[in-house]
Amino acid sequence: MSSRFKGKKVLIMGAQRTGLSLAKFLHEQGAKIIVSDLKSREQLGSQGDAFEEFDVQWELGSNSPKSLTAVDLVVLSPGVNPMDKSFEPAKQKGIPFTGELELASTLITQPIIAVTGTNGKSTATRLAYEFMVASELPSWIGGNYGAPLIEYVGSKPTAAALAVEVSSFQLETVDTFRPQQIILLNLAEDHLDRYRSLGDYFHAKKRVFRNASPETTAILNADDPNVIEMARDPQVLKCKVKYFTRRIGLEEQIKRIGGAVYSNKEIRVYIDGQKEVYSTAKMKMKGRHNVENIMAAIVAVRPYGAKPEAIQNVIDSFPGLEHRLEFVRKKGGVEFYNDSKSTNVHSLMRALEAFDEPVILIAGGKDKGMDFTPLVEPVQKKVKNLILVGEAKERLNRSIGDFSETFIIGTFEESILLAYQKSRSGDVVLLSPGCSSYDLFKNYEERGNYFKELVQKL
Repeated sequence: MSSRFKGKKVLIMGAQRTGLSLAKFLHEQGAKIIVSDLKSREQLGSQGDAFEEFDVQWELGSNSPKSLTAVDLVVLSPGVNPMDKSFEPAKQKGIPFTGELELASTLITQPIIAVTGTNGKSTATRLAYEFMVASELPSWIGGNYGAPLIEYVGSKPTAAALAVEVSSFQLETVDTFRPQQIILLNLAEDHLDRYRSLGDYFHAKKRVFRNASPETTAILNADDPNVIEMARDPQVLKCKVKYFTRRIGLEEQIKRIGGAVYSNKEIRVYIDGQKEVYSTAKMKMKGRHNVENIMAAIVAVRPYGAKPEAIQNVIDSFPGLEHRLEFVRKKGGVEFYNDSKSTNVHSLMRALEAFDEPVILIAGGKDKGMDFTPLVEPVQKKVKNLILVGEAKERLNRSIGDFSETFIIGTFEESILLAYQKSRSGDVVLLSPGCSSYDLFKNYEERGNYFKELVQKL
């Protein structure tokens, strides 16, 4: 292991899981660690207690120019904005800034499958990992989903390939990060509370191709116009490009360059001119978007020896991830689904697309400044009753409230009760907020778990 951190003074920005993983690793490397967080020590509670064994110095409540300019390195957790004005004194002094993903990747020699996009990242990452494990190949999963990448570095690993979810926030601080395979699932409006424009958000995503070369494989969604637009960028054109698609008309092209095509419950994968066929007839996950996740993951893992029969077994048995179109229960002929991970308009549209039954939709949450008008058509087609709750409910109502029988509700608890009262046998009650959870909950997991708890009590 590299000893380049021994005796160095390193400032870790952020005292959540990523910060803790960094503190553990850097402590083992002999670094002197300062941990900075905007919360007080009391607010950090047991999370702060976990840092104490690493002999850290605390910098809490604000970023001190004195501390920032007296260190050898600043490492940012994903939630910390690298453009924060408080960092200017350190940058002017030439203090290097990096992110956890970038730092960890410099210490890894095994191949990385980087999965990014606006929606579906975690599911596609998990599928790639499950395909490898089912094939009895050593693998690892983490990044923006699960364990921070630095935990792999400290585990003395021997993975054939790593399945790593990467977010736009993480990509803001990459410099030398060079995954062997890059899956770009889709690009849609999101995080406009962080970025000045949609173009800035897409630019952050494009940084995953920053160090692309002819040895890099890009696995792209041929059905997403924003992805196709990015595919024309010179950085992306350096890659070997493969596509996945639901358009049969592209199959001849896919045969030549490699990739996957879906039709009639069948995925046809082309690798080096050879065709493999996988069935989705027994697939447990709902939604056509999950077929895209499966296609992308298959194309990514086959070069590392993942076995077709093992892949098919996973397709048949994998139930999907919690809080992502997760079936909760059936009561009185009504099915309840938890899609709390839906935090943007695109993901909500995909959720509605997954159902043919009449939908009673519970939506709303923290307003991220997104355009809700693309929801008009799917709401008009699919939604029997629209129940709006949370900070964004009034703006949602102005955008889509005229296209379904709409109710604006004061509390989250009331929204579930009303949904059940309005439902009839054969209906679907769907929590798919299309907004982040931070107005009423600390994260989407807490929101989804509370929904499930209330549904079970009906």
